[in-house]
Amino acid sequence: MLLALTGSTGFIGRHLLQDLTRRGHRLRLLLRRPAAAPLDAASAVIGDLARPQNMSAALEGVDAVIHSAGIAAGMSGVPADDYRVLNTEATIELARAARRAGAKRFVFLSSIRAQCGPTAATVLTEAAEPAPTDAYGKSKLAAERGLAELDLDWVALRAVLVYGPGVTGNMARLIGLARSPWPLPVAALDARRSLLALDNLAAAIDTVLAAPAPLRRAFIAADPQALTIAEMVAAMREGLGRRPGVFPLPAALLRSMLHASGRDEMFERASGSLVADPTALLRLGWSPPLATRAGLAALMRAGD
Repeated sequence: MLLALTGSTGFIGRHLLQDLTRRGHRLRLLLRRPAAAPLDAASAVIGDLARPQNMSAALEGVDAVIHSAGIAAGMSGVPADDYRVLNTEATIELARAARRAGAKRFVFLSSIRAQCGPTAATVLTEAAEPAPTDAYGKSKLAAERGLAELDLDWVALRAVLVYGPGVTGNMARLIGLARSPWPLPVAALDARRSLLALDNLAAAIDTVLAAPAPLRRAFIAADPQALTIAEMVAAMREGLGRRPGVFPLPAALLRSMLHASGRDEMFERASGSLVADPTALLRLGWSPPLATRAGLAALMRAGD
């Protein structure tokens, strides 16, 4: 296929650029400003997605659009209006342009935060009523609902926390802790969290691109097995050739220690579950190439 890709300079987009090319697709990168493109990819400068230019020419002849650009969750100082303009309105306008250009499918990288807050008391499936809790999640859900109103075959991938080389944010902090020489007091935390390897996300995109029937729906994208924080640390340290180095500390004591250091949010995230069920995507034919433990171990080896 000839695929138009947004966000190719970002954490996820850089990986998709390489992976989708390896899978035999031709790529046209939609860029905000002129930039060097790999020899096996074309490019088109469209400017700011909120005020794009030359969109008809940029999308001419493409089979599908993969939209990974947008404002990420937790970006400091981003007002709610910016999430709405860039994550919602720009997505819908890009999809309209894709429809006019004759693209057969529009793949939107949404987020599990379109469905829930930072934690969830029950296992998440697509059947659950979406209940985002912040401007980021609400902007992603609004984009999905806008896509549903268009005469276009669309897919939204509600991705959980994506990890891979170059990851930032909470996962980068956990990697830093795993690399430290110190035992970590996380063995008593039994909350499980779903993760998604970059390779598995790329495979999910390839799966929805190849699906023959109209889809017009959201899919949860998550590695099939959720892990506790201790299991994540153990997998990372295994990749470094080390023992797990975790020990139990009563949750109340750990909470008090983190509160004293002004890190209440860290405890809430570490002690809260967010498990997402990717059964619908698996039934579509998705076969994730990486198990989570193996993926975390490989990530640490790659960073040595």
